[in-house]
Amino acid sequence: MREWPGGDSLTVRTMWIARKRNFLILRAPPMNRFLLHFALLLAPLAALNADPPIAVFPGEHWEKLEKPAEHGWSAAKLDEAHQFAKTAGSVALLVVHHGVIVDDWGATTRRLNVHSIRKSLLSALIGQEVEAGKIRLGDTLEKLGFDDNAPSLTPEEKQATVGDLLKARSGIYHRANYETDSMNARRPERGSHPHDTFFFYNNWDFNALGSIYERATGVGVFEGFKRGLAEPLQMEDFRMEDTEYVRGPASMHPAYLFRLTARDMARVGLLYSRAGQWRGRQVIPASWVADSVTPYSSSTKTNGRVRAGYGYLWWTSWEGMQFENLKLPDGSFSARGHGGHIILVAPSLDLVVVHRVNADEKGGASVEYSQFGSLMKLILEAMPRQSAP
Repeated sequence: MREWPGGDSLTVRTMWIARKRNFLILRAPPMNRFLLHFALLLAPLAALNADPPIAVFPGEHWEKLEKPAEHGWSAAKLDEAHQFAKTAGSVALLVVHHGVIVDDWGATTRRLNVHSIRKSLLSALIGQEVEAGKIRLGDTLEKLGFDDNAPSLTPEEKQATVGDLLKARSGIYHRANYETDSMNARRPERGSHPHDTFFFYNNWDFNALGSIYERATGVGVFEGFKRGLAEPLQMEDFRMEDTEYVRGPASMHPAYLFRLTARDMARVGLLYSRAGQWRGRQVIPASWVADSVTPYSSSTKTNGRVRAGYGYLWWTSWEGMQFENLKLPDGSFSARGHGGHIILVAPSLDLVVVHRVNADEKGGASVEYSQFGSLMKLILEAMPRQSAP
């Protein structure tokens, strides 16, 4: 499912191939033109069915395959995935392949708190401002004049850079707003690790980055998201009233909460799958996308097993693994939120999967990463054979 320039008829495909053939011939050295011309004329007609050069993107609304089985997807495996998701406690599942919705199950249009996926969204906004020169990764908190409530930051802590915060390697273990009890309990002692020497998934870093963004741009995080992502990606459901700052006595830096639908989250995943490009516009620098999904640290479980890598507020593969019991193609990455909110991106498959849970309500279901890994196995098994890993 890709879009040919100017349409998808046989005539359009033939004309496009002819133009490409003539372009190659004219670019060739004079002595080689005859041989190249002859070889291209003998190219198999199957080239008319080859992948075209322009990727499909949704417009105001997503395009959806009405009969995925006719495109090589296994209806039985997709149904098995639905049943597994229902049993696990999932609220919604959305699968995008080649820019088109293949499968959507559950409440894909329900606005839910994305929880820590908010951090990956902020990473995209920061990348835009790094390119614009308003944010520099090497700037220290001391240079930026950043501090926090008493007990305030020490001179050593103020040597942490913007880049350190993006990688969750600041070494700043000040209390933070919107922390879970487990995060609070695991926080290292103040001053125990110099900056850029130790990975700790740290809400202080993430919240302070929101403050850094707002000071550098003069624009609130949510307004920046509306201008920088929601509008360019033509999000169908985003509303400013679905955003909220969480402030408190723990820190002067608030958390920034988003409530989004699965189908809008999938647009973010597709943007990153396409290296920051959307309908001919480079919304996020391709270099920023690449840097963001480069693993700078590994996250380990209590048994010492590596769980995943961590980039600039995105989770990445580490030694081939990103989720328990699931090996994904090289270059895959994800945004994750409390309870099992996930945007999974596998660029080599041109695949985006969004998974939602009901973590908003007390007692709402939580889907473990091992369960999500099992669900993803079913989705990968359902894929067309030529696309499956």
